Amino acid sequence: MKIGLHVGTRGAALDPDALLTIANKTETLGFSHLGFSDHLVIANKVDSPYPYTKSRVWFAQDSGDCLDQLTTLAFVAAGTTSLRLLTSVMVIPHRPPMLTAKMLATADILSRGRVTVGIGAGWMEEEINLLGAPTFKRRGKLVDETLAAMRTLWTDADPVFEGEFVSFSDLKFEPKPSQKPHPPIWVGGETKPARRRAGQVGDGWYPVGNNPSSPYDNVARFAAGLADMRGYAEDAGRDPETIEIALNGLWFRMDETFENEDGQRMPFTGSDAAIIDDIGAYGEAGLDELVIGFESDDLQVSLDRLDAFADRIMPKI
Repeated sequence: MKIGLHVGTRGAALDPDALLTIANKTETLGFSHLGFSDHLVIANKVDSPYPYTKSRVWFAQDSGDCLDQLTTLAFVAAGTTSLRLLTSVMVIPHRPPMLTAKMLATADILSRGRVTVGIGAGWMEEEINLLGAPTFKRRGKLVDETLAAMRTLWTDADPVFEGEFVSFSDLKFEPKPSQKPHPPIWVGGETKPARRRAGQVGDGWYPVGNNPSSPYDNVARFAAGLADMRGYAEDAGRDPETIEIALNGLWFRMDETFENEDGQRMPFTGSDAAIIDDIGAYGEAGLDELVIGFESDDLQVSLDRLDAFADRIMPKI
């Protein structure tokens, strides 16, 4: 089982020295990925329901602080050597498709092939509208076209694409990404459209585990979602075993026990033994990588949590 970390682009990450300290410790301790969240602007009034809390209220609307995901990723790439860098996840409607493809290719080249592209359709209509995306209601179609268009730009010598939201021809798109045929694309999301997209076109599937509308907060629920995604892969003529499976467990806590909406203990919380058992059970069900939340606005608290995980959990998994 590989273990990755997710860091928001606010709080301690706003300080460049603190961010590099976190990244260097992550790399030294042997974690697989460091993932970065994606917000660019925060509307003063957000009515869109947040998918990952019982209240459906987003917790991070207070200050509006958020660094750009890709600039942050590139900065960390320059200060590390082996750590893989994950967009966790990139909200596709936030940026024009061709610019997105160029920025990701650039980051992959400058990091010497260490980028993993986690993508999602996004949940905050207010932010997507502020950024001038062509559509919110049909963002799923926009995501599908953008993924196909980026692959075309990354792989074809004479890229041509014709879609409803994305079209181009008669251009050179060079240089290509370092990773061949392109950086791996992990499709984020828990719902049926996300499972379909991951099965049909994803190099990986990367859901968050605590979405109340599609929860994967126990092994049986996770296994059912995974089976559904793999069914879409088989229908598309793909080998589902080639699709990497990661799970975002942002609620991860050692020595604290959280409950889900059914009153059951949330996996990856509580005692060391319980967390180790959870990791083993999810691994047996098909999970390849667990991406955990660990961060605090206090840098030292974040570092202490990393050390505790490395000392108490990693040697036993």
